Amino acid sequence: MASEDAADDGGNDSRGARIKARSALRAAAVQLAELTGREPHSVSSLQPAGGGWTAHVEVTEIERIPDTASVMATYKVDLDGDGELLAYEQTHRYSKGQIDRR
Repeated sequence: MASEDAADDGGNDSRGARIKARSALRAAAVQLAELTGREPHSVSSLQPAGGGWTAHVEVTEIERIPDTASVMATYKVDLDGDGELLAYEQTHRYSKGQIDRR
């Protein structure tokens, strides 16, 4: 994936430039799926963090019928400037049909 990101973004230089947002979105979702074994539903936020990125990724934890009863989870994913996963944690669980009232 690193060589794919370098080609996609024009490469990183020695000054510590980070990958572009598009590649960070993809990297967060792909690497979280590899670690959890669950397919991401969406990336709900992405923001620069230090020399890297922090993303919030929505994942289906438990599939139910009807689909709106499925259990979803939000994971916070920290990436370094090259798009490599540094850390992740589950921050929220909710029913798919639930409206967020925060």
